[in-house]
Amino acid sequence: MRCPFCRHEDTKVLDSRPAEEGCVIRRRRECTRCGRRFTTYERIDEAPLMVVKKDGRREPFDRGKLLTGLTLACRKRPVAAARIHELADEVERELRARAELEVASRDIGELVIEKLRALDEVAYVRFASVYREFKDVHGFVREIEKLLNHS
Repeated sequence: MRCPFCRHEDTKVLDSRPAEEGCVIRRRRECTRCGRRFTTYERIDEAPLMVVKKDGRREPFDRGKLLTGLTLACRKRPVAAARIHELADEVERELRARAELEVASRDIGELVIEKLRALDEVAYVRFASVYREFKDVHGFVREIEKLLNHS
């Protein structure tokens, strides 16, 4: 494993343990050159999950994009980074559990919205405002009314 700091190729594993309900192995490593420590995660190499976009294009599922969207929605909110990663894991796990090789982007968005609604209402509204592409303030108000009626 290459060190992310000095790019040296020789690192040693200090600790290994299961994570994410046994679906991942978390390894704590140390670079033999610079001595810095970092964490890696080993996951099963699964069949690629394809996302079908609104315009019909297909692209591989990108967990990084999901994390970026969740992080932006939760920005300056009392949501721990670990919880954001857990939520991304939950979404990905549920998508893969469907045993389908393709999933519509709108299905991903709806799944994320439901999880954010339970996690943090402000993050939910932020994500919904981008995902649902409100054309005016009335759409925004309707979404908040739905949230208030749902609570």
